[in-house]
Amino acid sequence: MNRIVLTPGALMALLSAALFGASTPLAKLLLGSGVDPGLLAGLLYLGSGIGLGFVRLGQRLAGKVRAEAPLRGSDMPWLALVVLAGGVAGPLLLMLGLARTPASSTALLLNLEGLATMAIAWVVFRENVDRRLLLGALAILGGALVLSWRGGPAGLGPGALAIVGACVAWGVDNNLTRKLSSADPLQITAIKGVAAGLVNLALALAHGAHLPPPLGVAAAGAVGFFGYGVSLVLFTLALRNLGTARTGAYFSTAPFLGAALSLALFHEPLTVQLGAAAILMGLGVYLHLSERHEHEHVHEAMEHEHRHVHDAHHQHAHGPNDPSGEPHTHWHRHAPMRHKHPHYPDLHHRHGHSG
Repeated sequence: MNRIVLTPGALMALLSAALFGASTPLAKLLLGSGVDPGLLAGLLYLGSGIGLGFVRLGQRLAGKVRAEAPLRGSDMPWLALVVLAGGVAGPLLLMLGLARTPASSTALLLNLEGLATMAIAWVVFRENVDRRLLLGALAILGGALVLSWRGGPAGLGPGALAIVGACVAWGVDNNLTRKLSSADPLQITAIKGVAAGLVNLALALAHGAHLPPPLGVAAAGAVGFFGYGVSLVLFTLALRNLGTARTGAYFSTAPFLGAALSLALFHEPLTVQLGAAAILMGLGVYLHLSERHEHEHVHEAMEHEHRHVHDAHHQHAHGPNDPSGEPHTHWHRHAPMRHKHPHYPDLHHRHGHSG
């Protein structure tokens, strides 16, 4: 049996998943108090963006700004698409689905985000996905179908379909965010949070929604800061280290924590259907986590900017204006290289595969 190896990238992805998974039943509680779904989506993202904005301000005041590459003008079109897919469409569909679906079922259905992320990475962006990951994906998909199928002509309910739509939107978002993963994740997430939050809030208020009491606004902001803001920062860092498909696979652990919290918070029954879905999804996640990818590969010459240390992939000279100390960020060149070691499709391993 293959053993599970938790790399730093995997740990960041798992912590990201835990924070997002916990946010689902907490959002269900807020919906139960009468908050409009679209309005809640806006408050969650505003809490994320404003909270991370204060984190950045605190870092600057303390003189502890991390050495990260800033967003450039060429990144703005990608950032706009990220906000539209992941910051507007995704959370709005989730809140609509969450209002019609038990929180535990919603939490497990969110595993489909990992599948959507991997499918898009594989088909559109040609990221390598091996047989083990595909078998894991099939197990997760089987669990999602067991969980959401109602039987009879009703089939999949509208709430479940809305959640599936949210997962597809976030799958698109995750793949587009990969294009930005070399830049400062705090800056990316803060901008996304404020922009998406304002759009969702404006749409909800225009359709007659009303703000909850101040305590409700604060609660939504806190859930958004940890479950969307901190979680997305960690997710972006994981993308940098693991690539999109594998980060999405690790993130598939999020719904298990969400389902466990839902059972405790809402006293929902532990049904055979829920148990069977959890077993299938657990098998799929194990297959993802225990994957090992190693072969001889070639690094083509390339130039880019990101936070790094002088490891095996960063043996370059510094100019007089480049920063000292490590880690640091500056524009640098990679010379061609051929070697063999375990790796993932991170910033430096996005090569093609034969066979």
